[in-house]
Amino acid sequence: MDLLAYMLRLFSYDRWANHEVFTSLRPPAQPTARSLRWMAHIVAVEQLWLWRILDQGKVAVWPEMSLEECRRYFDVVARQWQEYLAGLSASDLERKVAYVNSKGEAYKSLVEDIMMHTIMHSAYHRGQIAADLRASGNEPAYTDFIQGIRTGCAEKG
Repeated sequence: MDLLAYMLRLFSYDRWANHEVFTSLRPPAQPTARSLRWMAHIVAVEQLWLWRILDQGKVAVWPEMSLEECRRYFDVVARQWQEYLAGLSASDLERKVAYVNSKGEAYKSLVEDIMMHTIMHSAYHRGQIAADLRASGNEPAYTDFIQGIRTGCAEKG
């Protein structure tokens, strides 16, 4: 499998995993303020990195949102990523993107590295949400990559 196909697979997994976490945060679960903050952060940062690639602006990285606002925002962001990925070519992965981070520092990164960071960043915070849910007596979503593959969310192309 080539890198582009694998990135498409990873983003399919990411969409599935984020959806599973949203489901686990709905009643009867009582998500903590921390879990909700992490979920809003995941969604905002996925938007931020796409907008950096597309040179379309900035996004607050720690927005305050309700669970329903997060879910609606996630639907929009996931659709935007799907549209971007649908037009992506293998050579696009090698393009360098110039951006300024939230600390005001300027960087240039390859699109493929930005995409991998986006996936890994979201997985990191989904893990924090899972730990927080378990600590508060709730059952977290099972979002391991291999589970996503088992469910068919990211079939091998």
